[in-house]
Amino acid sequence: MFPFNYLQSLGQYLQLMGRTFSRPERLRMYAKQYVHEMQKLGTDSIPIVLLISFFIGAVICIQIKLNIQSSWMPHWVSGYVTREIMLLEFSSSIMCLILSGKVGSNIASEIGTMRVTQQLDALEIMGVNPAAYIILPKVCGLITMMPFLVIFATASGIGGAYATAYIMGIITPADLTEGLQHDFHQWFFWMGVVKSLFFAFIIASVSSYYGYRVEGGSQEVGKASTNAVVACSMLILFSDVFLTSILS
Repeated sequence: MFPFNYLQSLGQYLQLMGRTFSRPERLRMYAKQYVHEMQKLGTDSIPIVLLISFFIGAVICIQIKLNIQSSWMPHWVSGYVTREIMLLEFSSSIMCLILSGKVGSNIASEIGTMRVTQQLDALEIMGVNPAAYIILPKVCGLITMMPFLVIFATASGIGGAYATAYIMGIITPADLTEGLQHDFHQWFFWMGVVKSLFFAFIIASVSSYYGYRVEGGSQEVGKASTNAVVACSMLILFSDVFLTSILS
């Protein structure tokens, strides 16, 4: 039964995405929703992205400096490792895992509540495609904002590393700067951006699917929100391995 259930869910997901990416009825109406979703899903996530990235960058720099010390190791290695971790994994993969809990649960609970209160049925009665009107702006809005969140996360993480240099004196700012500049490959930054676009689509579309398929009352909305976060996290991890092997 389990393989059949997974195949059934995949088929329902693909059907929903087919309805989602159908031709909009009124572009102005969709454009207004698109801007609103950019603000709600992207701009409102900036504070948590900056806060978490700042402290993660500081912790990485401290851990590398304190636990990897050797007379033959260059002084700038802490800055180099901090930059590589922030660019290759944290700013894209780990940050999207964190956002799947915030953004994913928000999307699933919002659409689930609309399903329970029959707002989606009302849109269908009015001749509006609810899948496209509700889900498409969320998917496009999150995909648009995710690269900016990756940039903010990287900059905030490096800022946290500099905070350890200036405030705690763990490493000198000159050594940190040398490590950040050492053997820099621009593609590592763009690889994180490309990966984040796929992760943004996973978060928005999968969470919308779970919210759209809610049946029952408010208790089912909570279950759908939880299932959406779990599914998004698993898919992000699986796709991270696949994308890293292709893009590296």
